[in-house]
Amino acid sequence: MSRYILGFVALLGMTLSFSTLQPTSAMGAIANNEDALKEMVVGDENAQITVIEYASLGCSHCADFHMSTYQDIKKNYIDTGKVKFIYRDFPLGTPALAASMIARCSGSAKYFGMIDIFFRGQKQWSRSENPMEALKKIARFGGMSTTDVDACLQNQELLDYIQNTARDGGKKHKINATPSFVVDGETISGGMPYEDFKKILNKALNKSI
Repeated sequence: MSRYILGFVALLGMTLSFSTLQPTSAMGAIANNEDALKEMVVGDENAQITVIEYASLGCSHCADFHMSTYQDIKKNYIDTGKVKFIYRDFPLGTPALAASMIARCSGSAKYFGMIDIFFRGQKQWSRSENPMEALKKIARFGGMSTTDVDACLQNQELLDYIQNTARDGGKKHKINATPSFVVDGETISGGMPYEDFKKILNKALNKSI
């Protein structure tokens, strides 16, 4: 078993609650590998341009981006069919790797909802003395039981997929920090305000005409 998963043994015990959400029944089965290992995409498949984000669920700058800039990008570019947005895992640290695995095990239909919950609850689970237990409680929102999470974290094929995605991002797109983006083939590092990101998107859109 990977040394990353062995690191979870000592990470047990903490309660994490969300005032505006209620967990579903913790009896849901985890997604099969075909679904869990899919490219996670939002937007029109035939959109003018593609934006790829490499992010870590434990990265505070990634959380800030998703709770601010991304919301405007989705409203004005993704939902309008201009941009196809691909999210790729680039976990920094063991808890972030576990969170990535859990999100994918929840299934592609729930994936982006889980990503949102992980980012919004990031300060609680990432700073916990026992982040694994905190992550297990978040997994309940995706219908995953403790047994489901344990099985998910032992999925070597999923673990390899996530680590290879991050490794390939470093080789192909020179990704070495999060968040980083590939817009129209150009790698851009760091979260930025919406007005700045909008200029980059508009430039790429104009080139695609």
